Amino acid sequence: MSDALAGRTAIVTGASRGLGRAIAVRFVAAGADVLLTARDGGALEEAAGEARAAGSGRVLTMAGDAADPQAAAAAVARAEAELGGVTVLVNNAGVYGPIGRVEDNDWDEWVQALRINLIGTVAFCRAAVPGMRRRGYGKIVNLSGGGATAPLPRFSAYAASKAAVVRFTETLAEELLDAHVDVNAIAPGALNTRLLDEVIAAGPERAGQAFFDRSLKQRDDGGVPLEKGAELAVFLASAESDGISGRLLSAVWDDWARLPEKREVLAPSDVYTLRRIVPEDRGWK
Repeated sequence: MSDALAGRTAIVTGASRGLGRAIAVRFVAAGADVLLTARDGGALEEAAGEARAAGSGRVLTMAGDAADPQAAAAAVARAEAELGGVTVLVNNAGVYGPIGRVEDNDWDEWVQALRINLIGTVAFCRAAVPGMRRRGYGKIVNLSGGGATAPLPRFSAYAASKAAVVRFTETLAEELLDAHVDVNAIAPGALNTRLLDEVIAAGPERAGQAFFDRSLKQRDDGGVPLEKGAELAVFLASAESDGISGRLLSAVWDDWARLPEKREVLAPSDVYTLRRIVPEDRGWK
């Protein structure tokens, strides 16, 4: 998909490192112009340099806090003015938040995790959606994680915020059906990023022995390559995925590249969505 994003403009949040940086590089390599935003201005410029080396697309940077609605509005306004609009929005900025039992967590840190993971995602969507509506087209890619689909003890702020991101994704997708704006979420898999470093630094007493042991194994095994999530982001940002919306897709486990063949079957279904399991689903009376 070397030219899959030719002519498209994108904003990528949390783009200074990890998956956000990998997505930014792949977007430029696929032909997009991008505006990269993150809190760390120095790391952001390094990421921009790597992105510029990947292709000929324009690369802008704007340091700011994804959880600040004013920063989100300013980033979108700059992309509209200097890049000609926002075709694609990738809400990648995220944190684990406090690690440990919820009653032991620092309350301000718990709330801040929701601000970054959930409120930041909503703020950027609110800022970008009006322009997408006017143009009658757009792509929004939100980052989810393992906490969205299963309990994640000792990571309650992360789990709650990521589950909320998925339901927000599904809800916004319904709101934007008539505007031809596709909204999807990505589960990128177990990545070896600074979040993994935080778990190991927290130790087994705070993270839990089982999760800590899995994290050590993940570190030693190398984790899921960042490129898998980046490739899925390119697919969801491209015309190839038009009409696929309101889904949570795993970069690792789902055969997402073949989804265009299943558009008509997928659209009315609840496949790749969050749903409550009722007794009848398990054969109970």
